[in-house]
Amino acid sequence: MENTKEAKYYRRLENQAVQCDLCPHGCRIKEGGNGICRVRKNIEGSLYAENYGRVSAIAMDPMEKKPLYHFYPGKYVLSIGTIGCNFTCSFCQNYHISQEEAETNYVDPRYLLNLCRTEEECIGLAYTYNEPTVWFEYILETADIIKQEGLKNILVSNGYISREPLMELLQYTDAMNIDVKGFSEKYYKEICGGTLGDVRRTVEAAADKAHLEITTLIVPGYNDSLQEIKELAHWLADINPSIPLHLTRYYPTYKMSAPSTPVETIKRLRETALEHLEFVYIGNVAGDDSNTYCPDCGSLLVRRMGGIVVEHLDYNTCTKCGKEINIIGLD
Repeated sequence: MENTKEAKYYRRLENQAVQCDLCPHGCRIKEGGNGICRVRKNIEGSLYAENYGRVSAIAMDPMEKKPLYHFYPGKYVLSIGTIGCNFTCSFCQNYHISQEEAETNYVDPRYLLNLCRTEEECIGLAYTYNEPTVWFEYILETADIIKQEGLKNILVSNGYISREPLMELLQYTDAMNIDVKGFSEKYYKEICGGTLGDVRRTVEAAADKAHLEITTLIVPGYNDSLQEIKELAHWLADINPSIPLHLTRYYPTYKMSAPSTPVETIKRLRETALEHLEFVYIGNVAGDDSNTYCPDCGSLLVRRMGGIVVEHLDYNTCTKCGKEINIIGLD
């Protein structure tokens, strides 16, 4: 079975059925069937990852594109994606690889390691574009190789993964950007096909193990209330108020036809979130201020327009007031 590998985290059931334990869906899969993610298949009573080693997209990206603003600013990361997802978000920007059968090619992990070394400013590998956790077996193998070579592993994920596989993956993970899609169970159930509670548990666990940033796509009429963003920011602040939050502007795509998020809405929500969090950024808005400022004295720390320029910052300390800043990897 080319480009398949027996899956981790599943149980064999009666009549050649299996139960996948990789994510909270806990799919019970009959022989010949697939889980919700579409890439884990029951073959004769054993579960296989059909997307093992299959790469649908690969690019050398700026770290800020992940988005990670506080992890090696100005550096590059080799970004790769596969196919499949355990969510069914109506607004998915990469639905052609997450929900459909995109073209893929097998790529050996060692080849990716060599590609990382072709760019002097590349610090490692990012697993992104679609949901990386459904690529669990391949990422685990690749991340181990990357880690052994002194490079970094980055996950851009929806956070919908069971605790045991999450903790195994976090042994190799240096940074995560987790999409917290909204802050209500209703939104997760109706728009994303998941549960907020399980994503919250992932965020809380990851915050202790890796550098963490959060992204929330703001969809008008669905998750754009001040109260919801206030609750989101308050919860994150209870974990760590220095966790960067990225509020991103939505544009109509896939099955979602609601009009684009008004820029004024994004800015208003940012002000609300800043009442609880030290760093809140706006994404998908051309020309908006993406700089980093000291939350105590307001000094400009990292200028991002026209390239990364470090201002009043010495490693991770504001030179104006001495505030320790949650930024990793500054030269």
